[in-house]
Amino acid sequence: MNVHNLMEDLVIQNVNSMYEQVKGVKAAWLSCDCENCRLDTVSYVLNRIPPKYIVSGRGVTHASETLNNKQLMADVNALILEGMRTVSSTKRPFHNKARKECTVAPNNKPSFNFPTFTGTILDGSTFEPITDAVITMKRDGKVVDMIDKTWSNPYSTCRSTRGTFSFWAKSIKAKKEGEQQKFVFTFEISAPEYVGTTYSVEVPVISEGSSRDEIDSTYFLKLKDFILFKEGIENPME
Repeated sequence: MNVHNLMEDLVIQNVNSMYEQVKGVKAAWLSCDCENCRLDTVSYVLNRIPPKYIVSGRGVTHASETLNNKQLMADVNALILEGMRTVSSTKRPFHNKARKECTVAPNNKPSFNFPTFTGTILDGSTFEPITDAVITMKRDGKVVDMIDKTWSNPYSTCRSTRGTFSFWAKSIKAKKEGEQQKFVFTFEISAPEYVGTTYSVEVPVISEGSSRDEIDSTYFLKLKDFILFKEGIENPME
């Protein structure tokens, strides 16, 4: 079975075309047109339009209908410009890295693969998400390498993610498949005007035949909510 979202092809093609047009007129707001920025724009648009799935060999009619829908095309192009402006004004830290540095390097040797860690930083008085909190993931006192450059460590929370953070640690080589080992990860959390905290978690892992190169939505580890209190305010949990 081969199912494909027709909109992916359409958006990728139009994003590249739009970037070339905007570059051609030397728009002042376009700060970068690297591959990572273009892919961020593609993701921005695809997350805001309904997909159109087709089955290979039977989707020609749907493709023709989509390409001839002028209103849809206008809406997509408007979203592309909106996405380009957004990406240009809020570039990710890794946007100027080579694309090969932003993808997981394949490894077909036995490996310890780690879950994606996720958690939330909250204000202890209001239980509202804290923006600009810094979380550092460590192991044996050292900052843990992430799976690729698109994952930051340390990570700073932002308003759009409502205090939520995530880490995906780089796989570690194992001697053989099926090997069991426990890993202890420490999370150091701080924020301006707040008292910081530290939390450690032990994760048992069984090695697999190769490293994972795609995120698995079933392989997540939700950490407890981290509650920070402002300096000078007594922590009732102590």
